[in-house]
Amino acid sequence: MNHAKLVFIGGGNMAASLIGGLVHKGYAPECITACDPVEDTRKRLAADYGIDTSADNRAAVSKADVVILAVKPQVISAVASGLSAGLAHRPLVVSIVAGIPVAVLNHLMAGAGGDPALAELPIVRCMPNTPALLQAGATGLYATESVSAQQRQLAEDILAAVGATAWVDSELKIDVVTAVSGSGPAYFFLVMEAMITAGEKLGLEPEVAREMTLQTALGAARMALESDVDVAELRRRVTSPGGTTEAALSAFQAEGLEQIFEHAVTAAFERAQAMGREAFEKQE
Repeated sequence: MNHAKLVFIGGGNMAASLIGGLVHKGYAPECITACDPVEDTRKRLAADYGIDTSADNRAAVSKADVVILAVKPQVISAVASGLSAGLAHRPLVVSIVAGIPVAVLNHLMAGAGGDPALAELPIVRCMPNTPALLQAGATGLYATESVSAQQRQLAEDILAAVGATAWVDSELKIDVVTAVSGSGPAYFFLVMEAMITAGEKLGLEPEVAREMTLQTALGAARMALESDVDVAELRRRVTSPGGTTEAALSAFQAEGLEQIFEHAVTAAFERAQAMGREAFEKQE
């Protein structure tokens, strides 16, 4: 893996997280280049990780084995189309750009003339989440048919530098991953907010309510990850008949908590689908 030349297009938080995770795990810094239009960003990445940086996207990708697209969705059209002249050698493209389908990326990177040599580039579309910034992320990956087994492994290794990874077998499922884990941290933050507020209303000092809530969330997640039983069984084990936990869970169920989460995750999935359609429409 350390012999593959990685070029990041975009040097923001997610790119920095991936670069940091890779270097921390022993990836050779001299094999990584980050491109960003902001000089201060380039200087910071070079100083923090000892990597190469560039303001010339096209020249950088022309030497890449893997191109990682790490820019905002609203600028992907200009950025991706500007890479065309540097992609003739058909490197692996790994996209962490939210909501942009593979077909749109292929269209953009084929350039204005629709260069047939750039048709159906090997693309892996990924959806990491924000805990990747702490190397505690969860990333879903989808590979096109043009991606080789070696390239799949490369993509997995890159994203595994910031947390857990899982492959899905259709691009549609990337939108499901977006709804579950991509947006998921915000769901848990909302639950934490509600628990802290409830604790305060019942008389706890704010700092105590916060500490107890956050440590409980961390402990529950660790138990779920490290246990050999599923979360439903863990829930049953801490729910004594007639006890306080049963009273709380009964209140949740009376309010339809499961249905609320199902509706929320479905809404996120449908919005991800709509974003994909909007991206197609902009190319027509």
